[in-house]
Amino acid sequence: MDKQSLLAKLERGLIVSCQALEDEPLHSSYIMSRLAVAAQEGGAVGIRANSYEDISAIKKLVDLPVIGIVKRDYADSKVFITATLKEVEEVVKSGADIIALDATDQLRPNGQRLDEFYAEVRQAFPSVLLMADISTFEEGVNASGLGFDLVATTLSGYTDYTRDQKLPNIDLIKSLAEAIDTPVMAEGGYWKPEELEKAVASGAHACIVGSAITRPREITKRFVSSLTK
Repeated sequence: MDKQSLLAKLERGLIVSCQALEDEPLHSSYIMSRLAVAAQEGGAVGIRANSYEDISAIKKLVDLPVIGIVKRDYADSKVFITATLKEVEEVVKSGADIIALDATDQLRPNGQRLDEFYAEVRQAFPSVLLMADISTFEEGVNASGLGFDLVATTLSGYTDYTRDQKLPNIDLIKSLAEAIDTPVMAEGGYWKPEELEKAVASGAHACIVGSAITRPREITKRFVSSLTK
């Protein structure tokens, strides 16, 4: 699918993030693939998934565009979302339609800057679609300038310098949508349908929701917390 067709397919739609880390009860490529099927049947226009195994399993069962990442920790960097070319290669091999990666100002493993990494990825895979996971307005503008195909607010509230940011950060959506031509994806802290409506009204191309749909442990904690206040 070419870039314009893919963007048109995602426009004003819901992308469901189907992820479970190793310490979570639903950690299983089979379970993630079934969650993706449920999301597709519910009307989702795309899936976001983590790891070669999960993405491969999901691609076998759903015909939706998949945004792929590989989360991996490195001792010398706080960047863990598709941090090096190794992870990019894994996502490409998995068959993902879009590769998402940390596009914050933080140095990558081995002290690599984002602009250096972006050039490295584009040289290795010139035709892949790249989505920038950012945490601030400046990072979004920078990512757009570098040439990313999509900019997502995924990391707002999760970098050390945005920890105090109230989520979801709809103001960031609005400011980026007004400043750049690159499609802006709303992601991070969305729990209510009305928040998604506000995001789209503020200029979001599409919305990505994970925990509120696919992480029952976190959903349960929210309900329990409301009863124990």
